[in-house]
Amino acid sequence: MQKLTLGLVFTAIVSVLFFASPPAEAGELPSAISDQDFWRMVTELSEPGGMFQQEFMSNEDSAQFVIPALKETTKRGGVYIGVGPEQNFTYIAATLPKLAFVIDIRRDNMLEHLMYKALFELSQDRADFISRLFSRKRPPGLDANSGVKTLFDAYQAVERNPELYEENLRAVMDRLMSQHKFQLSEADAGRVARILNTFYAAGPYALRGSGDKNLSYAQLMAATDLTGREQGYLASEQNFRTVQELQRQNLVVPLVGDFAGDKAIRSIGQYLKERDAIVNVFYVSNVERYLFEQGNHGRQFYTNVATLPLDQSSTFIRSVTRDISRRLEIPISDGRENWRSLLFPISDSLKAFASGRIQTYRELFEIVR
Repeated sequence: MQKLTLGLVFTAIVSVLFFASPPAEAGELPSAISDQDFWRMVTELSEPGGMFQQEFMSNEDSAQFVIPALKETTKRGGVYIGVGPEQNFTYIAATLPKLAFVIDIRRDNMLEHLMYKALFELSQDRADFISRLFSRKRPPGLDANSGVKTLFDAYQAVERNPELYEENLRAVMDRLMSQHKFQLSEADAGRVARILNTFYAAGPYALRGSGDKNLSYAQLMAATDLTGREQGYLASEQNFRTVQELQRQNLVVPLVGDFAGDKAIRSIGQYLKERDAIVNVFYVSNVERYLFEQGNHGRQFYTNVATLPLDQSSTFIRSVTRDISRRLEIPISDGRENWRSLLFPISDSLKAFASGRIQTYRELFEIVR
């Protein structure tokens, strides 16, 4: 039965990779998406939400390690797909897509991205963005040339400001609901307020990702790649403005979706094929670990990925914790980090899965670019 199932998956994947017909009238990716179409995409491409621990920020301390190689091996001007909160902005700034999607099973993740969208649009520069995100008054002396560590060091002694929080919350909700006219429910609006309040209450030096000994928001933003270069989305004004411009054009689309579901990924694939676009980067974090623990969800995910328009440069970014790598004997390089991020060719991963060479989470890491 297993051989028959894998054979069917192989046939489906090969058909999508090599025999899919192009759309009759190939379009192109939009330079901007209208508010109405953006909200339609958020609602119509999404799936029902699921339960998983909420992450207000990333806990992946090695996220930037792959960026130099990512810039060398992937093309610019395509499509980015990711999962989770703000680490996507760092990968977007590095890979320069024309369009980005963030898929997460948690509805709160979609709402957090809408909060970020409003803050990007409202902010003049990085210092202003940090002020709004954490509801701290902007310290004097910061400008476009300030380094990311200098920015956060300047905010370390600044107290949270309740009046500024209320002002920021009103501005965020006005931006989303009055200007963009996104139809957030009362419950969703309350959750956006709760998320912004989490940043306000903790501040940039106390807010951390889940798990022991993880970096604070300020520390994570000042992290570097393996050469010591800061490549986060707040590392430079240029990185920030790359993401900001996409946000202002409604080109970062957050969705509620299950990687093993039957709608979100497939709907993205159809949308992109109609516009003759290619997925250049798919950041999956460690989601596959949970998929392989849930019966055939791993197979469903790879069948979904096979519906995406890809080329030979299309790349997965996977992340694995050091404790899981030791437990499963996944070979990763030594280091003090809690996580290790790695690059994998999507096409090779699809072929390996279809041929039966990938049947466990550990075997995913045997195909490394």
